[in-house]
Amino acid sequence: MTTTTRVLTNARTQAELTPNLSGYYLARAIVAAAWAVAAVAVGHANTVAAALLLVSYPAWDAFATWFDARSSGGLRANQTQALNVAVSLVAALAVAVALQLSMHVVLAVFGIWAVAAGLAQLVTGVRRWRTFGAQWAMILSGAQSMLAGVFFVTQSSLAKVPTILDVAPYAAFGAFYFLVSAALLMFANLRRSA
Repeated sequence: MTTTTRVLTNARTQAELTPNLSGYYLARAIVAAAWAVAAVAVGHANTVAAALLLVSYPAWDAFATWFDARSSGGLRANQTQALNVAVSLVAALAVAVALQLSMHVVLAVFGIWAVAAGLAQLVTGVRRWRTFGAQWAMILSGAQSMLAGVFFVTQSSLAKVPTILDVAPYAAFGAFYFLVSAALLMFANLRRSA
C-alpha cells in the first residue's frame, strides 16, 4: 500500500467513523452525568437505589464499550476494549457480591475496576489518536481513572464507611471527559469537512 493510498484510506475511515465516535462519547457523557446526579439525589438516601446504581455503573461501561468496539471492527480488532468489557462485567458481579459484605469492599472493587478500565481506556485513546486525533481527553481520563482507582483502594481501608457519594465525583469527571472528547471530535470533523 502506497503512502498516498494509506492517507486516503485513513481520511475515509475518519470521515465515516468520527460522527459515530463523537455520538458515542456524547452518549457516554450524558449517562455518566445522569448517574452522578442520581447518586447524589437518590442513591445517598436509598440503599436499594445505591446498590442498583453501583452495580449498573460497571455493567453500563461493559455494554457501552462492547457497543463501541462492535462499531469499530469488533472485539478482536479492539483488544483493549475486549479486556475492558470483560473487566467491567466481572466488576459488576463483584460489586453485587461486595454489597453483601460491606461498602469498604465495594469501594475496593470499584478501585480495582477503575485502575483496569482506566488503563484500557488510556491505551485505546493512544491507539485511536492515529486514526481520529483529538483523543487527549480520553487519554487523560484513563490516567485519572487509574489514579482514582488507587485512591478508592486506599480509602477502602480507612475506618470511615464509604458511600455512593465517594464514587459520584468519579462518574462526574468521566462525564466531563467524554463531553470534551465528543466536542473535540465534532470540531475536528467540521474542520476536515470545510
